[in-house]
Amino acid sequence: MVTPMRPDGSIDLDAAQRVATHLVDAGHDGLVVSGTTGESPTTSAEEKDELLRAVVDAVGDRCVVIAGAGSNDTAKSVESVRHAQKAGAHAVLAVTPYYNKPPQAGLVAHFRALADASDLPVMVYDIPGRSGIAIARETYLRIAEHERITAVKDARGDLWFAGEMMQETGLDWYSGDDAMNLGHFVYGAVGFVGVTSQVAPVAYREMADAVVDSRWDDARAVHRRLVPLVNAVMNVTQGAIMAKAGLALQGVIESPSVRLPLVEADDVQTALLRDALSAVG
Repeated sequence: MVTPMRPDGSIDLDAAQRVATHLVDAGHDGLVVSGTTGESPTTSAEEKDELLRAVVDAVGDRCVVIAGAGSNDTAKSVESVRHAQKAGAHAVLAVTPYYNKPPQAGLVAHFRALADASDLPVMVYDIPGRSGIAIARETYLRIAEHERITAVKDARGDLWFAGEMMQETGLDWYSGDDAMNLGHFVYGAVGFVGVTSQVAPVAYREMADAVVDSRWDDARAVHRRLVPLVNAVMNVTQGAIMAKAGLALQGVIESPSVRLPLVEADDVQTALLRDALSAVG
């Protein structure tokens, strides 16, 4: 979920509650608050806490609220997990530590430390394109032994490996790559954590329901309908920028403002997005 901001860059908690309510009304089973799409690198710990509490107050009785709590500092991440539990989160998302490239033994220790920090279930986020390191097979097997490490958000782009890990670990698998949601479903994923789904929630609900009902032709039809929109949101500029632009075009939020180093979508990008939204219907 994006973090709505006013033109001056301050967080708009009322707008955040409206976005959360809008998404749940349109079929979202859960929301991730303060993930990368929520601009977590540029929001403070206090802002993250206020945002999480606002979303929990708005929709916490209707969906799973997952708090982004990962970083490349284990001690900081542990504190984030503890604060998330106090604020009412139902689970936490823990990205692979980025930039400092820890060894696999460090990843095991990091994820276990986060899982030991609270009673909340942990969704591990594997995204080597951003973190610089992928979670190895043996690491998956070791962390899966922890009772509170229960799920994976997979954005590594390797469906064969994903299928093997689903089978070998028993972890709940979620697609973390908008372009590969349908492929992950085919291999056995139980859901997706997306960016584009914010601007087309009804269509994504249709895809998920079709998969659950084994209506694969219908799921493929939705996937194909969404291709131009996924390209517009994910392949033109940064995803949070375009998700906010899309929500603003739809009137869900008033301002598409983002914090530097992100910049708002320009006129050409916004026009591409408007056309893609119209094509989805």
